[in-house]
Amino acid sequence: MLPPLWVDRGQVISFKKAPPAGSTHRCVGVARLGSVQTSGTLFTLWAQLRGSAWVDSKDGRFRLSAHEWIAFEKDSVPHVTADRNGVCIGIALGVDALQMLSESHIGLYAGRGSMSHAETRVLFRLWRAIQADGGEASALRPLLLHIASLQSELAEAVQRCPGRSRQRRQQVFGRMQRARQYLEGNSHRVVRIDELAELTSFSSCYLTKTFQSLYAESPQSLSSRMRLDRAAQLLRDTDMLVSEVASASGFDNNCSFARAFRQRFGVTAREFRG
Repeated sequence: MLPPLWVDRGQVISFKKAPPAGSTHRCVGVARLGSVQTSGTLFTLWAQLRGSAWVDSKDGRFRLSAHEWIAFEKDSVPHVTADRNGVCIGIALGVDALQMLSESHIGLYAGRGSMSHAETRVLFRLWRAIQADGGEASALRPLLLHIASLQSELAEAVQRCPGRSRQRRQQVFGRMQRARQYLEGNSHRVVRIDELAELTSFSSCYLTKTFQSLYAESPQSLSSRMRLDRAAQLLRDTDMLVSEVASASGFDNNCSFARAFRQRFGVTAREFRG
């Protein structure tokens, strides 16, 4: 039996408010061209069980494949649309849910990653368990702990962030993750440093220095790498001309694209496609 709030067969639903008073969360499933948008929540995570889905948000556009997850913080307003065979599950958390984690000294962060088949099965089982228990907050804790385990590498990175307190380091890391995610979601164009500075409310200098220290590359370098990876995917999965791929990946001329692509992959774009 499908759980409540399952958006299926081309249905479109929008949740424009946080989970109702007295509720810590909202669970939503999306399948077979279903589409759902959530806003007003402090944290949202989506996990792809099978097929694929597109996620449009204020942080950009992302494609989710099977056994991948993506998480957003407040104001990202993710809009998820499953493909014809896609099944995606999501959970939107309110203040009480995050307070529950804070009391256990656990944080959740924006970002994306992949899961093993076993981790995906556990996630789905815990997600379904919440529905079986009528949405009780007590059933939410195991799911939140599992999500935190999927983000264990992110939690370890928090310690490398500047700040005198754990709370401050978590805050800085959350903003850096938002900037990184924004770069990935906008891999079709060049992202300016001042855009990231405005997004994170940090100065351009502080942002660049902290980003470099945390991820071992500058925002500009990461942006270039992500745009070239996008170009490689387009060459592999579409019939677009090389010049069209260059334009769709944020390069304003073919010469600069050809030079950057060869430097990154060791072959020309045409050789890569062949």
